Amino acid sequence: MASTPDFNKPLYAPLSEVDPEVQNIIDKETWRQFSGLELIASENLTSRATMEANGSILTNKYSEGLPNARYYGGNEYVDELEILCQKRALQAFHLDPSKWGVNVQPYSGSTANFATLTALLQPQDRLMGLGLPDGGHLTHGYYTAKKKMTASSIYFQSLPYGLDPLTQLIDYKGLATQAKIYKPRLLICGASAYPRDWDYKALRAVADEHGAFLMADIAHTSGLVAAGELADPFQYCDVVTTTTHKTLRGPRAGLIFFRKDSDKAKDLEKRVNDAVFPACQGGPHNNTIAGIATALLQATQPTWKAYAKQVIANAQTLGEELVARGYKLQTSGTDNHLVLWDLRPLGLTGSKLEKLCDIVGITINKNAVSGDASAQVPGGIRLGTSALTSRDMLQDDIKIVADFLHRAVQIALVLQKEAGSKLLKDFVRVATTQEEGKVGAQQVKDLGKEVRVFARRWPVPGVDVSKLTRPAGIEEDE
Repeated sequence: MASTPDFNKPLYAPLSEVDPEVQNIIDKETWRQFSGLELIASENLTSRATMEANGSILTNKYSEGLPNARYYGGNEYVDELEILCQKRALQAFHLDPSKWGVNVQPYSGSTANFATLTALLQPQDRLMGLGLPDGGHLTHGYYTAKKKMTASSIYFQSLPYGLDPLTQLIDYKGLATQAKIYKPRLLICGASAYPRDWDYKALRAVADEHGAFLMADIAHTSGLVAAGELADPFQYCDVVTTTTHKTLRGPRAGLIFFRKDSDKAKDLEKRVNDAVFPACQGGPHNNTIAGIATALLQATQPTWKAYAKQVIANAQTLGEELVARGYKLQTSGTDNHLVLWDLRPLGLTGSKLEKLCDIVGITINKNAVSGDASAQVPGGIRLGTSALTSRDMLQDDIKIVADFLHRAVQIALVLQKEAGSKLLKDFVRVATTQEEGKVGAQQVKDLGKEVRVFARRWPVPGVDVSKLTRPAGIEEDE
């Protein structure tokens, strides 16, 4: 074998040698995930096998087009992979391939959603989706009085539906009344912060009344749907989209399922495929498709239903523990993987609790709760149990996590008083700086130590935690 010329030698060296700066950042992020509690409902921890597929040599290959109809040569094995991924996607959701097809190329859930809108609608056609402050998603038509925030509202007209203010559940009756006036071409169901299941049959009836397409975005719940633990949107919808990295526990990407026998559009398969490429994106990320295929294989195994049941049991335990301590949750509980915690009765913002929890190693996100005036200044926190369940935690362990969250809220109330103002920067200052006569900063340190000790008891998929050492750049007061 000929010797490698100097200009190509970097191609064969490991990351730690070629780019120690990036390696250090990865090491720090690994340490953060090992040392903290991941409670963001839209995140999960994927498997070692999925990471191996996602980091494979498939990243080298360009493959614009569909299997057996590519714009480049050398795609015989990529074609085999994509066909396998499509087959597994249909199997994971128990779908008849004569009635359903799937496009596995979308780069993310957001691009999957915009490609779907492109396939189903003409510019400025009307759609209805759950409003963002009520738990919907940006890509379902969100806008404010001053600005069209997302492509789904810039290129299409949208009208949000909402929750019943008394029950905090989807207001199906109000939605039907709105639709009679608005007459949407597309009705979108699905959410990013709604803790209950959906009545897809009721939504189908509304869509049929107006000759509209029905689309479900199950990005958050797809892993639970695949397990049969939540209602099945495929019985009623024309199109179903999902991300692959939330409860489905795969790499970061999206899927679009389309009904082949839709009475709304006989050419739905071609419309969806053409919308993905060439309308909305170029060559697919074949390494990611490999990771999706591996994750979908896992979702067809007997262990998957047990995992999904545990995710829900953990979320329900988390909700029950918080309610038992006197806290307010939207709908007082959950049917799925997440709970939505309303902090407004405490006089505390989601931003402050998120920031404090970050400092102590609990990763959560501020979130609007129904009735919030602004999604930018939310009054709540969204919590999810998918990732902690992937680290082997069961209900008794979640009770400990709930107590950490309770203590974080109590510390936040102390810090808010000590800050002397409503500003987030003053809140952070007193949380991180010991000042004479103030106790909050010490309470923050104490809780942070306890969280780290607890978190490091648990494995992290894809990581040999027995060999982990604290990387340069991370300082901890042990």
